[in-house]
Amino acid sequence: MSVKVLILEDNPVARSFLCRVVRESFSDAIAITEAGDLETARRHIGPLSAVRDPVDPFKLILVDLELPDGNGMELLAELVKYPATKIVTTLYSDDDHLFPALQCGADGYLLKEDRFEVLVEELQKIVRGQPPLSPAIARRLLTHFRQGGGEGAAMAPNTGFQSSRPMPMGRGAPLDHERLTPRESEVLTYLSKGFTIKEIANLMGIKWFTVNDHIKSIYKKLNVSSRAEAAVLASKQGLV
Repeated sequence: MSVKVLILEDNPVARSFLCRVVRESFSDAIAITEAGDLETARRHIGPLSAVRDPVDPFKLILVDLELPDGNGMELLAELVKYPATKIVTTLYSDDDHLFPALQCGADGYLLKEDRFEVLVEELQKIVRGQPPLSPAIARRLLTHFRQGGGEGAAMAPNTGFQSSRPMPMGRGAPLDHERLTPRESEVLTYLSKGFTIKEIANLMGIKWFTVNDHIKSIYKKLNVSSRAEAAVLASKQGLV
């Protein structure tokens, strides 16, 4: 079965370029759907009332910010609960675009001006459990938080990627590990042993996007935001 990808980009040349980047980035069979505006993207995604449990959802969504009928951040905000990896692809590298996009639920932020090879490398980080960030964006984030950036600038929690601001372990609701499914427990065991998402997928005989979905669920149930926190908590609780 092909991995479904949605590319929201109004510029046909840039859209074709991003299609090439996606196809080069992953070894899985890819089914790409293209959209040039928000209305078309929403039509492909389906009713927003079903974003929590969509039928045959997209697993990867690339979102441009400046579109003919609005801003890509509107769609990101609508899809916070949608089970896909959502990545901004834009020309804007400033804080006024970067941090609001992350707050709206973006799991990564790539600059379209980067070289083809760089974008492929950054997208491939998804299968290693790392957030896809253009080098310039990664440097900007590091600088921001080293200088004590504002409270609202952290990446959204429970995205499946490590948050820019660590979340204290044990906060919030009580540990909910008894609700982990057998598959999630198996994924957690492999995570604790240091395996990458791609390696876990090969060991379990499933797609790496499926592994990523399991990891997101594990983070939510254990109330953590990174594989390091999950591994430590799992060890302390005797889960692995």
